[in-house]
Amino acid sequence: MYKNKTFLALVPARGGSKGIPHKNITLVNGKPLIDYTLQAAMNSEYIDKIIVSTDSEEIMKHVPSDITTIKRPTELATDKSKTITAVLHAIKNVEHMYDYLVLLQPTQPLRESWHIDQAIETLVAKGSDNIVSVSPVQEHPILLRKINEEHMLSPLLSGNSSVRRQDFEEYYVINGAIYINKVNDLTMETSFNDNDFAYIMESKYHLDIDEPADLLILQEILERGDCR
Repeated sequence: MYKNKTFLALVPARGGSKGIPHKNITLVNGKPLIDYTLQAAMNSEYIDKIIVSTDSEEIMKHVPSDITTIKRPTELATDKSKTITAVLHAIKNVEHMYDYLVLLQPTQPLRESWHIDQAIETLVAKGSDNIVSVSPVQEHPILLRKINEEHMLSPLLSGNSSVRRQDFEEYYVINGAIYINKVNDLTMETSFNDNDFAYIMESKYHLDIDEPADLLILQEILERGDCR
């Protein structure tokens, strides 16, 4: 709880994954991938309850006993299933109503508990109904181009790109680490990536585990202690 507001953390963890089989329980530095997110949630000062939504009995075995697991129907756990369907299903199966949902994807393992707490503090300070974590982009969009069928280039942004990098306007990317939304506002039309307010995280914490190579990057980061 924070300033009389209650927070329910949801960790959605499907059993299937095309890029990395059994991704959420793949061992990285001796721990299942999902553990990094669960630990961050458990160490938060403000989260009142943590639930894991999964279709996998194997994942359930890796969840600590003091965290609630909700069995997700198979039809809500396909490659084409939207996250919001799992969210709404989980909320319906929670005993108590909470003010805010904190969505924490296990594929963003570098997010720390203090990131979660700072995001909650920012949300409440802004008096907002939602917030999303972002990081500065590495490749500035002024340098990005579209190519037509004749291989002609056209810029995504207007303006002169022949300026010093240090003079570029700052742009940010949704990094997928933290989404916080007012529970009463959640519907099938909710798009978490379109949340209104930003919580800014350093680029070094932005890592999305999607391919086997990402696991190697995570392993190297953890071994070096770059994000601790």
